[in-house]
Amino acid sequence: QEWQNPFATWDPQDFCNISEIVLPMDTYWSPPIFILERVNGQNPELNYMVLMHNGSFNSTRPFQVTLTCSLIILKFPFDSQTCNLSIASFLYPAVTDLVMKMRRTPAEIMKDSQSFFLTDGEWKFTNLSIIEYTEMINDKGFSVVTYVISMERRPTLYILNLILPTCALYLLDMAVLFGPSSLEEKINFQIAIILGSSMLAVILNNSLPTSSNKPPIIGTT
Repeated sequence: QEWQNPFATWDPQDFCNISEIVLPMDTYWSPPIFILERVNGQNPELNYMVLMHNGSFNSTRPFQVTLTCSLIILKFPFDSQTCNLSIASFLYPAVTDLVMKMRRTPAEIMKDSQSFFLTDGEWKFTNLSIIEYTEMINDKGFSVVTYVISMERRPTLYILNLILPTCALYLLDMAVLFGPSSLEEKINFQIAIILGSSMLAVILNNSLPTSSNKPPIIGTT
């Protein structure tokens, strides 16, 4: 966060060339912001801000939060998801008191965000866009900044553990069914294939996401 306070300025030459100082957050006014999609999380312990001699404040506080996101998993595990992270302040109207603006472009923020991904997880960060708008509540407008985060699932693990074994079982089933084996051997093979399919169904049921109104295609076929 960065903001200006014209009443907190000084001439560095009058104070031993000190051009900036570090102060606690409660020393001066700071913009109160909220994350609308936040479910829970940890509040930052770094409650300090930097004050420049020209009245410019800078506050950098890391947040670790859990957000709500509506998932569409119809194409699981080849699905892409879009989640929003909205930052707002509903204490000061945007028209007269507080207006939030982005200092950097979405391309710059995305480049910095990708540098924080230190490990290759299940999701791949693909795009980031920013929307600035005014939310009307009780005939008052409040400034809101929404980060639209696009992610793509990495399907390699699911292909190796679910899709390939399932296809192999079906091919084996067809080979046994139309093969020259005797009826007794076919029955034994069919029982083994049914047991294998049941185990894969249990693994699939534990792996599929459940936070969607429409089940994925892989779970219905």
